Amino acid sequence: MTQSSALCGPHAPSLDLGGRTALVTGAAGGIGGACALRLAAAGAKVRAVDRDAAGLDALAERARHLAGTVEPHVLDLTDLDAAELLAAGTDVLVNNAGLQLVRPLEDFPPDVFHTVLTVMLEAPFRLIRGALPHMYAQGWGRIVNMSSVHGLRASAFKSAYVAAKHGLEGLSKTAALEGAPHGVTSNCVNPSYVRTPLVEKQIADQARAHGIPEQRVLAEVLLKDSAVQRLIEPEEVAEAVAYLCVPQASFITGTSLVLDGGWTAH
Repeated sequence: MTQSSALCGPHAPSLDLGGRTALVTGAAGGIGGACALRLAAAGAKVRAVDRDAAGLDALAERARHLAGTVEPHVLDLTDLDAAELLAAGTDVLVNNAGLQLVRPLEDFPPDVFHTVLTVMLEAPFRLIRGALPHMYAQGWGRIVNMSSVHGLRASAFKSAYVAAKHGLEGLSKTAALEGAPHGVTSNCVNPSYVRTPLVEKQIADQARAHGIPEQRVLAEVLLKDSAVQRLIEPEEVAEAVAYLCVPQASFITGTSLVLDGGWTAH
């Protein structure tokens, strides 16, 4: 059987990461936790990175019955040197960690703007920088950058988050161009609103910024432009991340996998 016919066969893509090391940031819960568990289930040894030590311990406990293992690494990603060092020897890198503040531009705290860009753009650069030598040496690697529909579209009151995600899109494409000759792919996954604590914490801020009651935020703000009127589950996003690591996805690089319920179809 030729390689092309094998790729077009009737079987669903399977993911075997036995012997591989994956690093997932923001792994203590939400999307990051779901990604860590999915990659561990595929056999990877997962370096789970977060500031939340208790959340990482709970994640490791959930993963104990899986084929892979989850190693908790408590780290604040504003420590950029430590982040780069931790990425050494990584086969799969999932840049997921993020934070959000909803404020008008004129009221947005400059220190928070700086922190958001450090965690969500500069840290991914340093993690990629730390991971690439090993990936290049072995001729294989997968970089998945957790972007957002806000990497493709802007929303009012989210200047730092939108700026960071737009920058992440460009960083991911550059990594794809440089990594292609070395068997390394780099892609973004772009969900809209996911059922996570980060989104739940936004509701009060969104209500205040838009001048509406909190109970109206979901329908009138978060899901206003979505054809599919529900939040995405973290496990759905994790499955998209996993797909970008399967052999059949080796030709997918430098692009954005959009999970937005039709938001950008408008």
